[in-house]
This record gives sequence, structure tokens and C-alpha cells, in this order.
Amino acid sequence: MATAQLTAFSISVSARNLSSFEGLRASSVKFASFKPLVGVGLPLSRRSFQGLVVKAATVVAPKYTSITPLGDRVLVKIKTVEEKTESGILLPSSAQSKPQGGEVVAVGEGKTIGKAKLDISVKTGTQVVYSKYAGTEVEFDGSSHLILKEDDIVGILETDDIKDLKPLNDRVFIKVAEAEEKTAGGLLLTEATKEKPSIGTVIAVGPGPLDEEGNRKALSVSPGNTVLYSKYAGNDFKGSDGSNYIALRASDVMAILS
Repeated sequence: MATAQLTAFSISVSARNLSSFEGLRASSVKFASFKPLVGVGLPLSRRSFQGLVVKAATVVAPKYTSITPLGDRVLVKIKTVEEKTESGILLPSSAQSKPQGGEVVAVGEGKTIGKAKLDISVKTGTQVVYSKYAGTEVEFDGSSHLILKEDDIVGILETDDIKDLKPLNDRVFIKVAEAEEKTAGGLLLTEATKEKPSIGTVIAVGPGPLDEEGNRKALSVSPGNTVLYSKYAGNDFKGSDGSNYIALRASDVMAILS
């Protein structure tokens, strides 16, 4: 049995001779290490690269002093990653969770739906939470920023506790039900064997999606509803009280339980 393993490496891309990259400094694209791939003389396929993680940020040269998003895009200054636990223990970079929030520092002119011209629904200075893999990261003015679509913003968070999230558009914010501690036969389940719940209580809902005339359509679920949702949908969050929450689109809610 043969084992193939790819280790971490970097590729540096020079933009020196590309006029379209004027103002951008070369940055590195780093590939995370692969887990061992087991096979006998098998070539690497696209499936083999599903664990590939690309980390690259466009670096804007200091001569540029502002970034103005276009259309329905928003520029967010990414919240600084926590480097210590609450008890003061330093976290290695591998254990620091990727932030999903930040402050809106610039917005585009909005978008047109039908004959309606709609402004961006968030204003500069607003603290927002966005989808985990949304947008394009930009290093600008010494800080990390993200340019993303307004629709990639999950909600507004005015406090430090995720339970206070105010969903936007068609998002639904749910407190996840506790996982079963025992099997039907009474056997205790370990954390690794507990099944991820897909049931929870709706905490808050967005104003609804926009129709072709630019009007909001109310969602079919309301705060207080117990709902069943798609198992792998949405963005997961941990509250300060240890409770689990999830923010997902209304279309990922499959049923109301009563």
C-alpha cells in the first residue's frame, strides 16, 4: 500500500510586468497541508484536492488612500482575531478562529431591481456579521478588509454577544436544540458521536427578500417557532452562554414543528 502526502508550500506571484496589477504588491498564495492520501499507484484527482485551502489577500499599495465599493458591494474592516482565551492563554495561529464580523467602512451606490433603485441597507459604522467564506480579502491601510456583496451580510450585531444578532434580508436566526445525550436504549453518547441537531427555536428573522418591484416579502416563520432546517445549511455560532446558534436562509427551513 502506497501513501502520498503533500506538505505546505507557497507560490509567490509577481505583478511587476502586468499593467493591470498596477498599485498591487505581490502576495503569497499558501496551500494548507493535505492529509495523507492512501492508494496504490492512483493519480491525484480533483476529489483529492477538496481539502485545499487558499489564503490570499490583495495588498493595496500605500499610494491609494481610499477604496470605494461599486454596486451592491460593501467594504468591511475585519474584526481582529482573538489571540488569547478568556483566561489569558495564548492561542497558536491554527487555533485562532477566523473572524466573521467587522465594521462597515464604505458602501456602494446600491442596486436596481426592476424600476426600483435601492440603497445599501447597512450604513458606515455598522457592526455586521457575514458569511464565513464570503467576499474578497484586501490588505489596506495596515488592516485586513473584506469586499463583499450586501447579500453576504448575515446580520447586524450591536453587542459582543451573538444572541443579539439582527438578521438581514431572508436570513433566519435560530437557537439550536440541545443534542441528545443518550441513545434510545439509554447509552450515553460522547461528544464525537452526538448527532448534529437540525431543530431549533427561531430567535429573530430578517425583513424578507425583495420582489421584482423592490418590495419586501415577509418570511413564513416567526420568532418563537420551533423549526426543522437543512442539516448542513447556514453559519454556526457559539453564544457567550455556551449555547449554539445558526443563521441561515429562510429557504433552508423545511418545516415548522408543533
